[in-house]
Amino acid sequence: MSDTQIRGLADLKEALDARQAAVVADGGTPSTFVREKVEPKRDAQGRSYATGRRKESTARVWIKPGKGEITVNGKRVVEYFARPVLRMLLAQPFLVSDRHNQFDVVCTVSGGGLSGQAGAVRHGISRALTYYEPDLRGILKVAGFLTRDSRAVERKKYGKAKARRSFQFSKR
Repeated sequence: MSDTQIRGLADLKEALDARQAAVVADGGTPSTFVREKVEPKRDAQGRSYATGRRKESTARVWIKPGKGEITVNGKRVVEYFARPVLRMLLAQPFLVSDRHNQFDVVCTVSGGGLSGQAGAVRHGISRALTYYEPDLRGILKVAGFLTRDSRAVERKKYGKAKARRSFQFSKR
C-alpha cells in the first residue's frame, strides 16, 4: 500500500493498519509508531550552530563541549549582560536539560536592546542544543524554549502620540 496513491480516508486507514501490522510483526505494540533516529548536526570542529531571534534581535550561536563559558560579541557574559536576570535567561536551557557547565557558547548578537538580545541568545542556545543532542528536543519544547517569541513593538498610528496613546484632550 505504501507505493500506491492514497485517494480517500478508507485508503489511509488501510495504510495505517498495514503499518501497525508491520510494527507488531517486528515485536512492537500496535500503538507504537516507528520514528527515525535524528542525527546530530555538527561541523568539523564539533560545534553545533543555530540562529535565535527575539523582537528585533538576532543571535548566531555556536555550542561545543566545554566548561560552561559563554562569550557574547567577544566579551564574557558577565560583562555583556550585567543584569543577573538576563544571565539567568541564558542559563535556562542548560538547567532544564541538565547540561549546566557542560557546553561552551560563542555567540554574536545584533539589533534590539539587551532584553531582546538575551531572549535571542536563549532561543539560539536551545536550538543549538537540539542540533547537538536531538534527544533534548522534547524537554526544551515542553519548556517553551524552541518557540520563537513573535511579540514585537506595535507600530505608531497617525493621529496618535504613540501606538495607542492619544494626545491630551483639551475641554476648552
